[in-house]
Amino acid sequence: MVRAGTQRVAPGSWGSHRSIAAAVRGAEAGAVITVQSGTYTENLVLDKDVTLIAKGVVRLVAPRGPAVTVHAGRAELRGFALISPAPREPGVLVRGGEPVLRDCEITGGRVEVSGAAAPVLSGCSVRQAEGAAVRLTGTSRTTLDRLTVGGCAGDGLVVEDEAAAELTDSLVDGATGRGVVVAAGAHAELTRCEIRDSGRAAVLVEGHATAVLRATRLYEAGGRGVWTRGTAGRVTGPAGDGFRTAGAGGEAARGEVSQGVRLHDCEIFRTAGGGVLAEDGSAVLLDGCHVHHTTGAAVLVTGEALAELVSVRAVDCADTALVVSATARAAARDCTFARTGANGLYATGDAEVALTGCTVRDTAYTAVHLGGAARVTVTDGAVGGSAEYGVRVTERAELLADGCEVSDVELAGVSVEGGDAALRDCRIDGGREGVRLSTTHRPLLAGCAVTAGGETGVRVGPGTGARLEDVTVTGGITGLLLEEDSTAVVTGGEVRESRGSGVVVRAGARPAVHGLTVASAAKNALYVEEGGAGRYEDCHFTKSRFPAVYAGARSRFELRRCVVDGTDTDLLRDADAEVYAVDCHVADVAEPLLPTLAAPLSPGVGAAPTGRPNLPSSGTGSPGAGSAEGAGGAEADGSAEARLEELHAELGRLVGLDGVKRDVVTLTKLMQMVKVRQDAGLAPPPLSRHLVFAGNAGTGKTTVARLYGGFLAALGLLSRGHLVEADRGDLVGEYVGHTAPKTTAVFRRALGGVLFIDEAYSLVPQGQLSDFGAEAVSTLVKLMEDHRDEVVVIVAGYPTEMNRLLESNAGLASRFTRTLHFDDYSAPELVRIVEHQASSHEYTVAPETAAALHDYFATVPRGEQFGNGRSARQVFQRMTERHAQRVAELGLSVADLAAADDGLLTALLPADLPPAEAL
Repeated sequence: MVRAGTQRVAPGSWGSHRSIAAAVRGAEAGAVITVQSGTYTENLVLDKDVTLIAKGVVRLVAPRGPAVTVHAGRAELRGFALISPAPREPGVLVRGGEPVLRDCEITGGRVEVSGAAAPVLSGCSVRQAEGAAVRLTGTSRTTLDRLTVGGCAGDGLVVEDEAAAELTDSLVDGATGRGVVVAAGAHAELTRCEIRDSGRAAVLVEGHATAVLRATRLYEAGGRGVWTRGTAGRVTGPAGDGFRTAGAGGEAARGEVSQGVRLHDCEIFRTAGGGVLAEDGSAVLLDGCHVHHTTGAAVLVTGEALAELVSVRAVDCADTALVVSATARAAARDCTFARTGANGLYATGDAEVALTGCTVRDTAYTAVHLGGAARVTVTDGAVGGSAEYGVRVTERAELLADGCEVSDVELAGVSVEGGDAALRDCRIDGGREGVRLSTTHRPLLAGCAVTAGGETGVRVGPGTGARLEDVTVTGGITGLLLEEDSTAVVTGGEVRESRGSGVVVRAGARPAVHGLTVASAAKNALYVEEGGAGRYEDCHFTKSRFPAVYAGARSRFELRRCVVDGTDTDLLRDADAEVYAVDCHVADVAEPLLPTLAAPLSPGVGAAPTGRPNLPSSGTGSPGAGSAEGAGGAEADGSAEARLEELHAELGRLVGLDGVKRDVVTLTKLMQMVKVRQDAGLAPPPLSRHLVFAGNAGTGKTTVARLYGGFLAALGLLSRGHLVEADRGDLVGEYVGHTAPKTTAVFRRALGGVLFIDEAYSLVPQGQLSDFGAEAVSTLVKLMEDHRDEVVVIVAGYPTEMNRLLESNAGLASRFTRTLHFDDYSAPELVRIVEHQASSHEYTVAPETAAALHDYFATVPRGEQFGNGRSARQVFQRMTERHAQRVAELGLSVADLAAADDGLLTALLPADLPPAEAL
């Protein structure tokens, strides 16, 4: 047998091997075997370091099984045509070793790599395989360079188990299934590749697999371009969590996907489904990618997936550019979402999205749409070119926008409908409206510039308590429209060049306006419709063509230290209007009517003559019927006194709580003095309105908190006086960066009223120094300082535990300087509660039953489960149940019961008392 360093295979030639297998068996390690042109029908098994070189066209046809099987060694094949008779079976099977296939054509069977093999395929092609063209399993490591996969029925490349694949300058073309599948714990890297014309997704990454795609083109897929589900994801970066929308400071955090699926400088286009789908907890990074001409959404993030987009262009898609839903989180920086058949961004569910420096333009629907309970932060972005709204917030969604620009939209630039929003330093150029706010929350506009080409600059909808700070409104038929029963707070800013009236206040609206300038209105500067109200301090009304201020019938409002100039008439009012003017200054007015004394205008002064109605700005609609109740000090004294008497009566009807009642009455008198000093222009005394309610469960803390808010509202020290109840679950988040936004959202709902935090000590669990509750406390302290005149915070809980809460934060302790102690109810007081319940439900408590109740409450154990008033109500409920059972056991018919003495159906007897252990 010839054992030279070079072997030759040439059937019929002297000194040559007749088969390739024979040459391999006879070769030493490191031998080179040349194979002459021809067709060789055999199965080649390689387990040593040999090099096989095809001279001419060499076809190796397997009679059955794989054409080539590699068990070990570093064998190399160059230029072979490897043909398998079974398309669904391996044509090349690599079970071990580090073989190299160069410029080989594999036809009729797949390439399968398993075990710990580490093959290299360079310049090869795989055709006419079924199921999978290339399948990599085990812990194998495969390098694929300039690979071509074509004409295969099934998936192009499948990487699974813990295998790894590196694919460079390769083409996967026409796979009827997925182009590339990476599954289980596998990893794949694709560089400068093309995945074309796959029947389903171009790339699917699932399980705990990871993948990196660089400069790769995915196109003409029958499904999605990239589909990731359940992939292992990890986020790194300076903030530790690149996907939370805002931290305690309200700024979007940035991180980087270090595992999961990463796409760099890739192009995805002409896909029948979406461009990129991330779901089921997967993580995906798109960096410098271009996604376009997709039938579905360009990028869809759902489930618990994470996505980071950097310098991505998602354009020319038939659906939405970026969709984030369920509990997914996405962060986008310097991205462009444009020319879409639906929205630019659509966020819903409990999704969280952060857009920084992004452009959203030319959308068929709203450019940025928020629904569900989504939270979206937009920083330094540009939104425009929408056929609907620029930004729309609906349901329970929340928007934080900073330094953004909205322009070229058909409807409103920003519309908040049921959700919440805070916009700072934004420029908003609306179509029909600039900004529309209609929600039960208290949206904020601060430092914004709003321009309206249509009806309204800023519209505050019915019942909405918006805040406007240093907002400039230009244009619109109406600059600022405050609709029925709204309670807006406006501080600073300017309304100018309205084509109608500058500020329109509708029936029942009770705005508090301070330091606003209204300039160059084509009609009135301030138009208060029939039934409107409010308080206007330090405002400047200048250069209006109609009377600067108009007061409609039954309107009632207050002007303090306001300046009117540059108009013919300062005030025109209906005969039934009440205007209270204090220290107002009028200049350059032909016939000044505003008094300079703190007195309401008498009937007829400044009233519109009969037959000469003052027309409101066109486009504002007809005034609706509403309450004439004013905001703050604008209430008539009689109305405020009546409300205070009503509240005092309700407080007095409460059972027990004598010490608490005295404290509340004392606080009420102190607050009345505060109000009197404020109305006199004097500084209020240093008095904290925030309270600690220390007491056991069921002692009436919530009821007293509600009454306290009513007292402050009646005195004009709170705009609404409503009660917002919260506990730890409402304030403390579940992950880093979640707590501050949750706490802020609850606090803002309480503005104008009382925030009542029950079991507040749970914010600082004993022995848990790293708990997120401490962040909630710090956030509360800052918000209380920022809004010290707009809200009252009451923290409640067990006395000993409340001391621990106050000691946990010096700022908290300094703001809660007064504690009201709620004592447990005595036995007689608990009897009175039961008697009150009985009376309310048409039962009677006989004297002997009351005596039995007294003994019952005197002896019942008062452990942690005892709920004071709550326990008394439970006792009453159990008594009615036992009463019903007792009467039923008499066996009387319905007719007999109807004819029986009333006492049978209404009298509660000592026998109806439940066992003491039932509490």
